[in-house]
Amino acid sequence: MTKLRYGVIGCGMMGQEHLRNIALLGDAEVAAIHEPDPGMAAEAARLAPGARCLGSPAAVIAADIDCLLIASPNHRHLEQLEMVAASGRKLPVLVEKPLFTDPAHRDRLAAFAAGYGAPVWVAMEYRYMPAVARFLAEADRATGGIRMLTIREHRFPFLTKVGDWNRFNRNTGGTLVEKCCHFFDLMRLLLGRDPVRVMASAGQAVNHRGESYGGERPDIWDHGYVIVEFDGGVRAMLELCMFAEGSRYQEELCALGAAGKIEALVPGPTRFWPDHLGAPPVAQIVVSPRDPKGPVVTEVPVDPDLLEAGDHNGSTFYQHRRFAAVVRGEAAPEVTLTDGWWAVAMGQAAQVSAAEGRAVVLADEGFAPPACHGNFMRAIQSR
Repeated sequence: MTKLRYGVIGCGMMGQEHLRNIALLGDAEVAAIHEPDPGMAAEAARLAPGARCLGSPAAVIAADIDCLLIASPNHRHLEQLEMVAASGRKLPVLVEKPLFTDPAHRDRLAAFAAGYGAPVWVAMEYRYMPAVARFLAEADRATGGIRMLTIREHRFPFLTKVGDWNRFNRNTGGTLVEKCCHFFDLMRLLLGRDPVRVMASAGQAVNHRGESYGGERPDIWDHGYVIVEFDGGVRAMLELCMFAEGSRYQEELCALGAAGKIEALVPGPTRFWPDHLGAPPVAQIVVSPRDPKGPVVTEVPVDPDLLEAGDHNGSTFYQHRRFAAVVRGEAAPEVTLTDGWWAVAMGQAAQVSAAEGRAVVLADEGFAPPACHGNFMRAIQSR
């Protein structure tokens, strides 16, 4: 079988995780990369020694590749999708989250979706963490139909990125977009419904308060609560704390319904687990039926090679394996432009709610994609 040839735009921390996982696929290789930072480019060349290091995103798009990965800073994603469309090539694209960062860019995203005929997959790695994937598969049966959903992430602060771009809302979209779009995506996927109203309280309590970049202080938040009401009265809540790296588990998901409760407990990156505490924790699924009472705990181990290849509990590998099937024409994208739009829109509504101290009705304030636009995006993803 001929190996798939990837082009990669952006080879910083997340881009390098993608490079390591593409190398594990066996039936794919990285053929061309663009990374403007010399240090990151040198590491990318070490991880993908067969790739050509090119001087611009346009050069990667024009290279001899079968598909494209966009893993640049958040605020460049939409611009680079537009570059692909303008090139005239119909490359399958895997674009990192968030899909866009500025509410003013919704019309540009709609125009891209209407004009680009090749598959686009929005990188929502959290869907593919093995414990989360099992939670997704078992939640309806364990709960008898989800009526309440809580997602909690207690983790480390934002890491240092090239040029410190992730210290400012104008580049990230804000913490509830940059970090939390994963969780809003999981909410919609688990509930099978679209959000109606968002209420949030968030702020900057501990992290980055003493930092200054070019005389400017970071404005990213480090904690918050978000409540989301969905069609049919189903409710979900997010709890985020980014000064909780001492936690045993980083992500905790809990779904409840008339029949019982199911939880997924997922540890953070293995590289951050202190050696003096022994072996890192293993992800768990806990099912707690109402009758008969008694929780059932099941461990969900992950291949050590996959844990070593990235910070997302093995999910990046599984995501690439599914994306490769899309590139080969064997499947449609599982995370569509519509999904990516909603995940960002929910985060943007939460940013507004927390900043202005009010509930946000998504349809009333233009956050929801128009129904016809959403249907069209789903249609083009299945081509």
